[in-house]
Amino acid sequence: MQELKTCHGNMGRGKIEIKRIENNTNRQVTFCKRRNGLLKKAYELSVLCDAEIALVVFSTRGRVYEYSSNNIRETIERFKKATADTSNAYTAQEINAQFYQQESKKLRQQIQMIQNSNRHIMGDGLATLNVKEMKQLETRLERSIARIRAKKHELILAETEILQKREVQMEQENACLRAKIAENDRLQELSMMPSGQDYAIQEFFACNVLQMNMMENMPAYPVSDKKTLHLG
Repeated sequence: MQELKTCHGNMGRGKIEIKRIENNTNRQVTFCKRRNGLLKKAYELSVLCDAEIALVVFSTRGRVYEYSSNNIRETIERFKKATADTSNAYTAQEINAQFYQQESKKLRQQIQMIQNSNRHIMGDGLATLNVKEMKQLETRLERSIARIRAKKHELILAETEILQKREVQMEQENACLRAKIAENDRLQELSMMPSGQDYAIQEFFACNVLQMNMMENMPAYPVSDKKTLHLG
């Protein structure tokens, strides 16, 4: 227990135990001495350090003793405002800390639920599920499979359409290529013929065309019936 040095008359300085003084007279004497010393120290502190000090002491009999370097009420109001601001600041910090703790807890729970759901979808940890949860998991899997199949069908149709367009384009390109090859072959054959033969071929075609035109323009004569022929 803490002890302090004190003076008891001519007996010199000694140590006393810091606890309540049981003797009323001694307790009252000690109160007066230490109260005066405390008020003196408060005055010295306010003067030496230019500090704003308010000191209030209540005795066991209910008497009040006070010291203030300024108006004591103004000092008390300043003290209340300062402590209120500090309290509000700590309260806001505590509220923010609690909010973030709750949000962190929610996020951890959501992560745990997602991990468990993924494990169940993969077929792990099913022993912890009841019949209702198993049915829900089965329904989820069936819906997922249906969506996957529908998406797969769409992709197949799209790929088939692309392949058909490519086939049509390739056929058109092949047709154009065959026509170009045939044209090149014909030009190559014509280039190998002599010039006189070219003129003869042209004359032959011209004659044939002329004969066909003449035959088409000839009048049609009636043929006499042999039975009606009479000799004179």
